[in-house]
Amino acid sequence: MTQSKNYPQHIDLEPVMHVEGTVRLPGSKSISNRTLLLAALSQGTTTIHDLLASDDTLVMLGALQQLGIKWEQVDARTHIVHGGGGQLPNHEADLFMGNAGTAIRPLTAALAVIGGDYKLHGVSRMHERPIGDLVDALNEVGAQIEYTGEPGYPPLRIRRGRIATSRMAVRGNVSSQFLTALLMAAPLMAKDHAVTIDVVGELISKPYIEITLNLMRRFGVTVEQAGWASFTVQPGQHYASPGSIHVEGDASSASYFLAAGAIAGGPVRVEGVGKDSIQGDVRFADALERMGAIITRGDNWIEARANGPLLPIDADFNHIPDAAMTIAVAALYADGPSTLRNIASWRVKETDRLAAMATELRKIGAIVEEGADYLRVTPPEELSPATIDTYDDHRMAMCFSLASLDGKARRGNAMRINDPKCVAKTFPDYFETLASIAKNDLF
Repeated sequence: MTQSKNYPQHIDLEPVMHVEGTVRLPGSKSISNRTLLLAALSQGTTTIHDLLASDDTLVMLGALQQLGIKWEQVDARTHIVHGGGGQLPNHEADLFMGNAGTAIRPLTAALAVIGGDYKLHGVSRMHERPIGDLVDALNEVGAQIEYTGEPGYPPLRIRRGRIATSRMAVRGNVSSQFLTALLMAAPLMAKDHAVTIDVVGELISKPYIEITLNLMRRFGVTVEQAGWASFTVQPGQHYASPGSIHVEGDASSASYFLAAGAIAGGPVRVEGVGKDSIQGDVRFADALERMGAIITRGDNWIEARANGPLLPIDADFNHIPDAAMTIAVAALYADGPSTLRNIASWRVKETDRLAAMATELRKIGAIVEEGADYLRVTPPEELSPATIDTYDDHRMAMCFSLASLDGKARRGNAMRINDPKCVAKTFPDYFETLASIAKNDLF
Protein backbone atom coordinates (compact mmCIF):
# COMPACT_ATOMS: atom_id res chain seq x y z
CA MET A 1 0.00 0.00 0.00
CA THR A 2 1.62 3.26 -1.08
CA GLN A 3 0.62 6.89 -1.06
CA SER A 4 2.21 8.75 -3.95
CA LYS A 5 -0.15 11.71 -4.32
CA ASN A 6 1.52 15.10 -4.72
CA TYR A 7 -0.03 18.11 -2.98
CA PRO A 8 0.57 21.84 -3.54
CA GLN A 9 1.64 24.11 -0.69
CA HIS A 10 -1.90 25.46 -0.54
CA ILE A 11 -5.27 25.09 -2.21
CA ASP A 12 -7.45 28.08 -3.07
CA LEU A 13 -11.17 27.43 -2.74
CA GLU A 14 -13.58 29.76 -4.51
CA PRO A 15 -17.15 30.27 -3.20
CA VAL A 16 -19.44 27.34 -4.02
CA MET A 17 -23.09 28.22 -4.66
CA HIS A 18 -24.61 24.76 -4.39
CA VAL A 19 -23.61 21.16 -3.62
CA GLU A 20 -25.38 18.01 -4.70
CA GLY A 21 -24.39 14.42 -5.37
CA THR A 22 -23.23 11.13 -3.89
CA VAL A 23 -19.93 10.39 -2.15
CA ARG A 24 -18.46 6.93 -1.59
CA LEU A 25 -16.62 7.22 1.71
CA PRO A 26 -13.11 5.92 2.37
CA GLY A 27 -12.84 3.22 5.03
CA SER A 28 -12.98 4.14 8.70
CA LYS A 29 -9.57 4.84 10.24
CA SER A 30 -10.70 3.58 13.65
CA ILE A 31 -12.06 0.34 12.24
CA SER A 32 -9.15 -0.15 9.81
CA ASN A 33 -6.34 -0.01 12.36
CA ARG A 34 -8.21 -2.02 14.98
CA THR A 35 -9.00 -4.67 12.36
CA LEU A 36 -5.38 -4.85 11.19
CA LEU A 37 -4.09 -5.47 14.71
CA LEU A 38 -6.81 -7.99 15.58
CA ALA A 39 -6.13 -9.85 12.32
CA ALA A 40 -2.42 -9.90 13.17
CA LEU A 41 -3.13 -11.33 16.65
CA SER A 42 -5.60 -13.93 15.37
CA GLN A 43 -5.33 -17.55 14.43
CA GLY A 44 -5.90 -17.89 10.69
CA THR A 45 -5.88 -15.62 7.69
CA THR A 46 -8.16 -12.60 7.34
CA THR A 47 -9.19 -10.90 4.12
CA ILE A 48 -9.95 -7.24 4.84
CA HIS A 49 -12.16 -5.46 2.31
CA ASP A 50 -12.37 -1.65 1.94
CA LEU A 51 -9.37 -0.96 4.19
CA LEU A 52 -8.66 2.76 4.41
CA ALA A 53 -5.71 3.83 2.25
CA SER A 54 -4.07 6.57 4.33
CA ASP A 55 -0.97 7.59 6.25
CA ASP A 56 -2.27 6.09 9.50
CA THR A 57 -2.99 2.66 8.03
CA LEU A 58 0.40 2.72 6.30
CA VAL A 59 1.94 3.21 9.73
CA MET A 60 0.14 0.16 11.14
CA LEU A 61 0.88 -2.00 8.11
CA GLY A 62 4.54 -1.04 8.27
CA ALA A 63 4.74 -1.81 11.98
CA LEU A 64 3.11 -5.22 11.55
CA GLN A 65 5.54 -6.03 8.75
CA GLN A 66 8.50 -5.15 10.98
CA LEU A 67 7.03 -7.37 13.69
CA GLY A 68 7.03 -10.32 11.29
CA ILE A 69 3.35 -10.41 10.39
CA LYS A 70 2.90 -11.28 6.73
CA TRP A 71 0.30 -9.45 4.66
CA GLU A 72 -0.32 -8.74 1.04
CA GLN A 73 -2.34 -6.21 -0.88
CA VAL A 74 -4.68 -7.82 -3.40
CA ASP A 75 -6.03 -4.61 -4.91
CA ALA A 76 -6.61 -1.00 -3.93
CA ARG A 77 -9.25 -1.92 -1.32
CA THR A 78 -8.37 -5.48 -0.26
CA HIS A 79 -5.63 -6.82 2.02
CA ILE A 80 -4.89 -10.32 3.34
CA VAL A 81 -3.31 -10.60 6.80
CA HIS A 82 -1.76 -13.84 8.06
CA GLY A 83 -2.32 -13.94 11.80
CA GLY A 84 0.31 -14.83 14.37
CA GLY A 85 -2.06 -16.65 16.72
CA GLY A 86 -1.41 -14.30 19.62
CA GLN A 87 2.32 -14.06 18.96
CA LEU A 88 4.56 -11.78 16.93
CA PRO A 89 7.47 -13.45 15.11
CA ASN A 90 9.95 -10.62 15.68
CA HIS A 91 10.71 -9.81 19.31
CA GLU A 92 12.89 -6.83 18.51
CA ALA A 93 11.90 -3.82 16.38
CA ASP A 94 12.27 -0.06 16.05
CA LEU A 95 8.82 1.20 15.04
CA PHE A 96 8.01 4.62 13.57
CA MET A 97 4.40 5.43 14.40
CA GLY A 98 3.99 8.80 12.64
CA ASN A 99 1.14 10.65 14.35
CA ALA A 100 -1.19 7.64 14.43
CA GLY A 101 -2.79 7.38 17.86
CA THR A 102 -4.92 4.46 16.63
CA ALA A 103 -1.68 2.56 15.98
CA ILE A 104 0.71 3.45 18.81
CA ARG A 105 -1.71 3.02 21.73
CA PRO A 106 -3.00 -0.52 20.94
CA LEU A 107 0.46 -1.66 19.80
CA THR A 108 2.01 -0.45 23.05
CA ALA A 109 -0.32 -2.68 25.07
CA ALA A 110 0.02 -5.70 22.79
CA LEU A 111 3.83 -5.49 22.68
CA ALA A 112 4.06 -5.03 26.45
CA VAL A 113 2.03 -8.20 27.01
CA ILE A 114 3.66 -10.35 24.32
CA GLY A 115 7.15 -9.29 25.36
CA GLY A 116 10.33 -8.37 23.54
CA ASP A 117 12.54 -5.36 23.01
CA TYR A 118 10.74 -2.62 21.09
CA LYS A 119 11.19 1.08 20.45
CA LEU A 120 8.18 3.20 19.47
CA HIS A 121 8.51 6.79 18.28
CA GLY A 122 6.82 9.18 15.89
CA VAL A 123 6.68 12.73 14.58
CA SER A 124 7.22 15.61 16.99
CA ARG A 125 3.48 16.06 17.64
CA MET A 126 3.19 12.37 18.61
CA HIS A 127 5.80 13.06 21.28
CA GLU A 128 3.45 15.72 22.68
CA ARG A 129 0.40 13.43 22.85
CA PRO A 130 -0.07 11.81 26.29
CA ILE A 131 0.31 8.08 26.78
CA GLY A 132 1.13 8.06 30.49
CA ASP A 133 -2.21 6.66 31.69
CA LEU A 134 -1.79 3.61 29.47
CA VAL A 135 1.87 3.09 30.41
CA ASP A 136 1.08 3.46 34.12
CA ALA A 137 -1.74 0.91 33.88
CA LEU A 138 0.57 -1.62 32.21
CA ASN A 139 3.64 -1.01 34.39
CA GLU A 140 1.56 -1.39 37.55
CA VAL A 141 0.81 -5.02 36.60
CA GLY A 142 4.33 -6.02 35.57
CA ALA A 143 5.10 -4.50 32.18
CA GLN A 144 8.47 -2.85 31.59
CA ILE A 145 7.88 0.32 29.57
CA GLU A 146 10.30 3.23 29.77
CA TYR A 147 10.05 6.78 28.50
CA THR A 148 13.08 7.72 26.42
CA GLY A 149 12.03 11.37 26.24
CA GLU A 150 9.52 13.40 28.27
CA PRO A 151 7.85 11.29 31.00
CA GLY A 152 4.23 10.56 30.10
CA TYR A 153 4.79 10.83 26.35
CA PRO A 154 6.37 8.85 23.52
CA PRO A 155 8.98 7.81 22.51
CA LEU A 156 8.89 4.53 24.42
CA ARG A 157 11.12 1.52 25.05
CA ILE A 158 9.27 -1.69 25.80
CA ARG A 159 11.22 -4.57 27.34
CA ARG A 160 10.07 -8.03 28.30
CA GLY A 161 8.11 -7.82 31.53
CA ARG A 162 6.08 -10.32 33.48
CA ILE A 163 2.42 -9.37 33.49
CA ALA A 164 0.39 -11.41 35.94
CA THR A 165 -2.81 -9.84 37.11
CA SER A 166 -6.52 -10.41 37.37
CA ARG A 167 -7.40 -6.73 37.73
CA MET A 168 -6.02 -3.46 36.40
CA ALA A 169 -7.20 0.13 36.19
CA VAL A 170 -6.91 2.97 33.70
CA ARG A 171 -8.13 6.56 33.68
CA GLY A 172 -10.89 7.22 31.18
CA ASN A 173 -11.01 11.00 30.93
CA VAL A 174 -8.07 11.76 28.59
CA SER A 175 -8.43 9.32 25.68
CA SER A 176 -10.65 6.30 25.11
CA GLN A 177 -7.74 4.79 23.12
CA PHE A 178 -6.06 3.81 26.41
CA LEU A 179 -8.99 1.57 27.35
CA THR A 180 -9.22 0.29 23.76
CA ALA A 181 -5.55 -0.71 23.93
CA LEU A 182 -6.00 -2.65 27.18
CA LEU A 183 -9.19 -4.32 25.97
CA MET A 184 -7.52 -5.54 22.78
CA ALA A 185 -4.55 -6.90 24.76
CA ALA A 186 -6.69 -8.44 27.54
CA PRO A 187 -7.23 -11.86 25.87
CA LEU A 188 -3.43 -12.20 25.67
CA MET A 189 -3.32 -11.74 29.47
CA ALA A 190 -6.38 -13.85 30.32
CA LYS A 191 -4.88 -17.27 29.66
CA ASP A 192 -5.46 -18.91 33.04
CA HIS A 193 -7.78 -16.46 34.78
CA ALA A 194 -10.18 -13.65 34.03
CA VAL A 195 -8.82 -10.14 33.60
CA THR A 196 -10.90 -7.13 34.65
CA ILE A 197 -10.14 -3.57 33.58
CA ASP A 198 -11.59 -0.87 35.83
CA VAL A 199 -12.14 2.63 34.47
CA VAL A 200 -11.15 5.41 36.87
CA GLY A 201 -13.29 8.54 36.52
CA GLU A 202 -15.41 9.48 33.53
CA LEU A 203 -14.99 7.50 30.33
CA ILE A 204 -15.00 9.83 27.33
CA SER A 205 -15.78 8.94 23.70
CA LYS A 206 -17.77 5.83 24.62
CA PRO A 207 -18.80 5.13 20.98
CA TYR A 208 -15.17 4.36 20.17
CA ILE A 209 -15.15 1.70 22.90
CA GLU A 210 -18.28 0.26 21.31
CA ILE A 211 -16.34 -0.07 18.04
CA THR A 212 -13.58 -1.93 19.89
CA LEU A 213 -15.98 -4.33 21.62
CA ASN A 214 -17.88 -4.97 18.38
CA LEU A 215 -14.71 -5.83 16.47
CA MET A 216 -13.37 -8.04 19.27
CA ARG A 217 -16.61 -10.03 19.03
CA ARG A 218 -16.11 -10.38 15.27
CA PHE A 219 -12.72 -11.94 16.06
CA GLY A 220 -14.15 -14.36 18.64
CA VAL A 221 -13.65 -12.58 21.98
CA THR A 222 -16.54 -11.46 24.19
CA VAL A 223 -16.07 -8.80 26.84
CA GLU A 224 -18.37 -8.63 29.87
CA GLN A 225 -19.36 -5.12 30.95
CA ALA A 226 -20.45 -3.62 34.24
CA GLY A 227 -21.82 -0.48 32.66
CA TRP A 228 -18.91 1.70 31.61
CA ALA A 229 -17.05 1.18 34.90
CA SER A 230 -15.39 -2.20 34.33
CA PHE A 231 -14.76 -4.72 31.57
CA THR A 232 -13.91 -8.41 32.04
CA VAL A 233 -12.39 -10.94 29.64
CA GLN A 234 -12.86 -14.54 30.73
CA PRO A 235 -9.99 -17.02 30.30
CA GLY A 236 -9.69 -19.42 27.39
CA GLN A 237 -10.68 -16.94 24.70
CA HIS A 238 -8.41 -16.20 21.78
CA TYR A 239 -8.66 -14.21 18.61
CA ALA A 240 -9.74 -16.21 15.57
CA SER A 241 -10.08 -14.89 12.06
CA PRO A 242 -13.65 -14.34 10.82
CA GLY A 243 -12.34 -15.24 7.35
CA SER A 244 -13.23 -11.95 5.76
CA ILE A 245 -14.36 -8.61 7.10
CA HIS A 246 -15.56 -5.38 5.51
CA VAL A 247 -14.48 -1.98 6.84
CA GLU A 248 -17.31 0.53 7.06
CA GLY A 249 -16.98 3.92 5.42
CA ASP A 250 -15.54 6.54 7.75
CA ALA A 251 -18.34 8.26 9.66
CA SER A 252 -16.07 11.15 10.71
CA SER A 253 -15.30 11.83 7.04
CA ALA A 254 -19.01 11.66 6.28
CA SER A 255 -19.53 14.73 8.49
CA TYR A 256 -17.99 17.13 5.96
CA PHE A 257 -20.27 16.11 3.12
CA LEU A 258 -23.40 15.90 5.25
CA ALA A 259 -22.66 19.36 6.61
CA ALA A 260 -22.10 20.61 3.04
CA GLY A 261 -25.56 19.37 2.07
CA ALA A 262 -27.10 21.00 5.16
CA ILE A 263 -25.37 24.32 4.39
CA ALA A 264 -25.48 24.60 0.61
CA GLY A 265 -28.64 22.94 -0.62
CA GLY A 266 -28.03 19.29 -1.28
CA PRO A 267 -29.11 16.64 -1.28
CA VAL A 268 -25.74 15.09 -0.58
CA ARG A 269 -25.66 11.35 0.07
CA VAL A 270 -22.74 9.51 1.67
CA GLU A 271 -22.42 5.78 1.01
CA GLY A 272 -20.61 3.32 3.25
CA VAL A 273 -22.34 4.10 6.56
CA GLY A 274 -25.99 3.90 7.50
CA LYS A 275 -28.47 3.57 10.31
CA ASP A 276 -26.89 0.33 11.60
CA SER A 277 -23.30 1.59 11.64
CA ILE A 278 -21.07 0.55 14.54
CA GLN A 279 -19.48 4.02 14.54
CA GLY A 280 -20.66 6.60 17.01
CA ASP A 281 -19.87 9.45 14.64
CA VAL A 282 -23.00 8.68 12.62
CA ARG A 283 -24.71 10.59 15.44
CA PHE A 284 -23.31 13.70 13.79
CA ALA A 285 -26.38 13.50 11.56
CA ASP A 286 -28.55 13.83 14.69
CA ALA A 287 -26.78 17.10 15.51
CA LEU A 288 -27.44 18.40 11.99
CA GLU A 289 -31.12 17.50 12.44
CA ARG A 290 -31.19 19.55 15.63
CA MET A 291 -29.79 22.41 13.57
CA GLY A 292 -32.71 22.10 11.17
CA ALA A 293 -31.25 20.05 8.32
CA ILE A 294 -33.32 17.34 6.64
CA ILE A 295 -31.64 13.96 7.22
CA THR A 296 -32.62 10.67 5.59
CA ARG A 297 -31.03 7.33 6.53
CA GLY A 298 -30.76 3.99 4.77
CA ASP A 299 -29.01 0.72 5.55
CA ASN A 300 -25.75 1.84 3.96
CA TRP A 301 -26.23 5.56 3.34
CA ILE A 302 -27.15 8.88 4.94
CA GLU A 303 -28.39 11.96 3.09
CA ALA A 304 -28.54 15.62 4.10
CA ARG A 305 -30.23 18.65 2.55
CA ALA A 306 -30.73 22.23 3.62
CA ASN A 307 -34.00 23.46 5.13
CA GLY A 308 -33.34 27.17 5.48
CA PRO A 309 -30.70 28.77 7.71
CA LEU A 310 -29.18 26.42 10.27
CA LEU A 311 -30.34 26.78 13.86
CA PRO A 312 -27.78 27.38 16.61
CA ILE A 313 -26.96 24.40 18.80
CA ASP A 314 -25.87 24.04 22.43
CA ALA A 315 -24.88 20.46 23.15
CA ASP A 316 -22.47 18.02 24.79
CA PHE A 317 -20.22 16.56 22.07
CA ASN A 318 -18.12 14.26 24.23
CA HIS A 319 -19.49 11.25 22.32
CA ILE A 320 -18.40 12.49 18.86
CA PRO A 321 -15.29 14.63 19.42
CA ASP A 322 -13.87 14.28 15.89
CA ALA A 323 -17.09 14.94 14.01
CA ALA A 324 -17.92 17.77 16.40
CA MET A 325 -15.21 19.85 14.77
CA THR A 326 -17.44 20.02 11.70
CA ILE A 327 -20.24 21.44 13.83
CA ALA A 328 -17.94 24.30 14.85
CA VAL A 329 -17.62 25.36 11.21
CA ALA A 330 -21.28 24.66 10.41
CA ALA A 331 -22.05 27.07 13.27
CA LEU A 332 -20.80 29.87 11.00
CA TYR A 333 -24.03 29.38 9.01
CA ALA A 334 -26.39 29.35 12.02
CA ASP A 335 -28.64 32.28 12.88
CA GLY A 336 -27.25 32.64 16.40
CA PRO A 337 -24.40 31.54 18.72
CA SER A 338 -23.63 27.84 19.15
CA THR A 339 -21.84 26.17 22.06
CA LEU A 340 -19.93 22.89 21.86
CA ARG A 341 -19.43 21.43 25.33
CA ASN A 342 -17.32 18.69 26.96
CA ILE A 343 -14.68 18.63 24.22
CA ALA A 344 -11.51 18.82 26.35
CA SER A 345 -10.13 15.80 24.45
CA TRP A 346 -9.63 18.14 21.46
CA ARG A 347 -6.54 19.46 23.21
CA VAL A 348 -4.62 16.15 22.98
CA LYS A 349 -5.40 15.26 19.38
CA GLU A 350 -3.26 15.84 16.28
CA THR A 351 -2.99 19.44 17.47
CA ASP A 352 -4.62 21.43 20.28
CA ARG A 353 -7.86 21.56 18.33
CA LEU A 354 -9.65 23.90 20.72
CA ALA A 355 -6.99 26.58 20.34
CA ALA A 356 -6.53 25.95 16.60
CA MET A 357 -10.25 26.04 15.85
CA ALA A 358 -10.72 29.27 17.82
CA THR A 359 -7.81 30.93 16.02
CA GLU A 360 -8.97 30.01 12.51
CA LEU A 361 -12.67 30.76 13.12
CA ARG A 362 -11.69 34.28 14.20
CA LYS A 363 -9.88 34.76 10.88
CA ILE A 364 -13.23 34.25 9.12
CA GLY A 365 -14.88 36.84 11.35
CA ALA A 366 -16.53 34.73 14.05
CA ILE A 367 -16.57 35.78 17.68
CA VAL A 368 -15.18 32.80 19.58
CA GLU A 369 -15.05 32.07 23.28
CA GLU A 370 -12.58 29.28 24.05
CA GLY A 371 -12.90 27.54 27.39
CA ALA A 372 -11.01 24.65 28.94
CA ASP A 373 -13.53 22.18 27.53
CA TYR A 374 -15.96 24.19 25.40
CA LEU A 375 -16.16 26.47 22.36
CA ARG A 376 -18.80 29.13 21.77
CA VAL A 377 -19.10 30.36 18.19
CA THR A 378 -21.00 33.51 17.25
CA PRO A 379 -21.19 33.78 13.46
CA PRO A 380 -20.36 37.07 11.71
CA GLU A 381 -22.79 38.93 9.49
CA GLU A 382 -20.52 38.07 6.56
CA LEU A 383 -17.77 35.48 6.29
CA SER A 384 -14.38 37.00 5.51
CA PRO A 385 -11.94 35.46 3.04
CA ALA A 386 -9.04 33.93 4.95
CA THR A 387 -5.87 31.88 4.76
CA ILE A 388 -6.40 28.89 7.00
CA ASP A 389 -3.48 27.25 8.77
CA THR A 390 -3.99 23.52 9.28
CA TYR A 391 -1.43 22.62 12.00
CA ASP A 392 -0.60 19.33 10.24
CA ASP A 393 -4.13 18.23 11.24
CA HIS A 394 -6.30 16.61 8.58
CA ARG A 395 -9.56 17.62 10.24
CA MET A 396 -8.64 21.30 10.32
CA ALA A 397 -8.14 21.27 6.54
CA MET A 398 -11.35 19.41 5.81
CA CYS A 399 -13.51 21.40 8.25
CA PHE A 400 -12.50 24.80 6.97
CA SER A 401 -13.05 23.88 3.33
CA LEU A 402 -16.75 24.22 4.22
CA ALA A 403 -16.37 27.96 4.81
CA SER A 404 -16.30 28.36 1.02
CA LEU A 405 -19.96 27.26 0.77
CA ASP A 406 -22.93 29.57 0.22
CA GLY A 407 -25.65 28.95 2.77
CA LYS A 408 -29.08 30.43 3.41
CA ALA A 409 -27.79 32.47 6.35
CA ARG A 410 -24.69 33.93 4.71
CA ARG A 411 -22.45 33.61 1.71
CA GLY A 412 -19.27 31.58 1.72
CA ASN A 413 -16.05 33.21 0.72
CA ALA A 414 -12.70 32.45 -0.87
CA MET A 415 -10.54 30.30 1.40
CA ARG A 416 -6.89 29.38 1.10
CA ILE A 417 -6.08 26.10 2.85
CA ASN A 418 -2.39 25.85 3.73
CA ASP A 419 -0.56 22.52 3.72
CA PRO A 420 -3.42 20.46 2.23
CA LYS A 421 -1.29 17.31 2.24
CA CYS A 422 -2.32 16.75 5.87
CA VAL A 423 -5.59 15.21 4.59
CA ALA A 424 -3.57 12.14 3.54
CA LYS A 425 -3.81 10.99 7.17
CA THR A 426 -7.35 9.73 6.52
CA PHE A 427 -8.69 10.99 3.18
CA PRO A 428 -6.05 11.54 0.47
CA ASP A 429 -8.63 12.46 -2.19
CA TYR A 430 -10.71 14.78 -0.02
CA PHE A 431 -10.49 17.95 -2.10
CA GLU A 432 -11.23 16.14 -5.37
CA THR A 433 -14.21 14.44 -3.72
CA LEU A 434 -15.52 17.75 -2.42
CA ALA A 435 -15.13 19.25 -5.89
CA SER A 436 -17.23 16.41 -7.32
CA ILE A 437 -20.37 17.62 -5.50
CA ALA A 438 -19.80 21.33 -6.18
CA LYS A 439 -21.70 23.02 -9.02
CA ASN A 440 -18.76 25.33 -9.66
CA ASP A 441 -15.05 24.46 -9.61
CA LEU A 442 -13.27 24.59 -6.26
CA PHE A 443 -9.79 25.31 -7.50
